[in-house]
Amino acid sequence: MRKDGELATNTHPTGPWSLVVPLKPLVRAKSRLARAAGPGLRPRLALAFAQDTVAAALACPAVRDVAVVTDDPVAALTLGALGARTVPDGPAAGLNAALAHGAGAVRARRPDAAVAALNADLPALRPAELSRVLEAAGKYPRAFLPDAAGIGTTLLSAAPGVELRPAFGGASRRRHLLSGAVEILVDGVASVRRDVDTGEDLQAALALGVGPRTAEHWAAPGTRPAGGRA
Repeated sequence: MRKDGELATNTHPTGPWSLVVPLKPLVRAKSRLARAAGPGLRPRLALAFAQDTVAAALACPAVRDVAVVTDDPVAALTLGALGARTVPDGPAAGLNAALAHGAGAVRARRPDAAVAALNADLPALRPAELSRVLEAAGKYPRAFLPDAAGIGTTLLSAAPGVELRPAFGGASRRRHLLSGAVEILVDGVASVRRDVDTGEDLQAALALGVGPRTAEHWAAPGTRPAGGRA
């Protein structure tokens, strides 16, 4: 685990991008999954999603480091062990404030960083697909990738010297468009668009192929409520 204040780096430290990943306290995370996963499994799945997301991000050659903004001590310890730097959610004022805070923490140490906010619930994330999205994002001052439903956002980028200005939550695709961010139009990046909020989303992610931590928790006997699908 990295000591507090150190940059978390992957095996490709020359990558230009610093990613900011927000994660609310696990006891409150992924509330819409309660019906599919049950109260015991839901927080464990939320953490597994984040582990698979962060691990894939750190394996992406375009990524230099990952900062996870969270106040959850278990999540901070677990994701820090993967190589992520954890940043306490100082503002405690919601998702977008956390992302702006995380971007500021990154640039306090590396002012010329290209920064991208990335959802923590992308358990099927593929490093190669993330590379393609970031390559496209690098052509614009600000850019975003819509989610699989075409309503929300899974990634928002800001070039060096450009403010991130996140507007995540709900119909964020429209808000990011209106803010002047360019929509990234790249085929073959389903894993970067497949966030998980509901049981149906999880089934779609499982069909793509999720990372090892999500697969382990979902497959564990006795973890799903009666009627939960495999």
